Amino acid sequence: MGFGNRLVEAGRTHGRLCVGIDPHAALLQQWGLANTVDGLRTFAMTCVEAFGGHVAAIKPQVAFFERFGAQGFAVLEETLASARELGTITIADAKRGDIGSTMAGYAAAWLEPGAPLEADALTLTPYLGVGSLAPAIELAQQHGKGVFVMSANSNPEAEQFQSSTLNGGVTVAQFMADECAKFNADAALRGEVGDVGVVVGATVDTPPALESLNAPVLMPGVGAQGATFADVDRIAGKRAHLVFPNVSRSVLRHGPNVSDLRNQAVELGKRDN
Repeated sequence: MGFGNRLVEAGRTHGRLCVGIDPHAALLQQWGLANTVDGLRTFAMTCVEAFGGHVAAIKPQVAFFERFGAQGFAVLEETLASARELGTITIADAKRGDIGSTMAGYAAAWLEPGAPLEADALTLTPYLGVGSLAPAIELAQQHGKGVFVMSANSNPEAEQFQSSTLNGGVTVAQFMADECAKFNADAALRGEVGDVGVVVGATVDTPPALESLNAPVLMPGVGAQGATFADVDRIAGKRAHLVFPNVSRSVLRHGPNVSDLRNQAVELGKRDN
């Protein structure tokens, strides 16, 4: 089963919620943890215990692990592997983007089965051209993995840029979504969900049309950034089963108690199911 179908099935089972694992320094402190590798590991493993097997997907933010160097990446490897053992879909939020053999190297690092940092999906930045992401997209599709390409991000600077128009009048955000849709066309012919998804912020006033994408949509911005599930519904329209709101702080602030974290995530998942 391809990534898109697996994620949709997980959404039916657990609710369409992706929970971020964002161990930034302030949150470690809020949990009573030291801003160290040991604190990082306790935080990440607590999240895996709380969310593994209870939400559709988890999304570790790579930057908060990377800041600890090699030891932080070791914790990230453990986090991804532990979630995989629990059968929970993982999305590595690394926002990689490059060309040729370099893009292929990033793809192998995150999407090759058996790689230390193996995840089920990877976020990608397309501003060297969506075509430049082909090594990652092809490897993902070869191994039942997925990618999420930045289309309409939730920060104000991104919206100002991504809502600008190209020659022909299409917005940058729409162009990215349309280019991704081409990679999902064969899956659509088979009656399946594609594996090349996009990221669309729930705070975006004028989102791209998603009817032809035929792939999952990762939707940050719900909760602490000000968007609501009503905003998710507004953007999702008739394709709600493909849209996965991403929440982080609004769930993580309930830690470090595992039950409190899990209950909050499960309740939000029910609300969006």
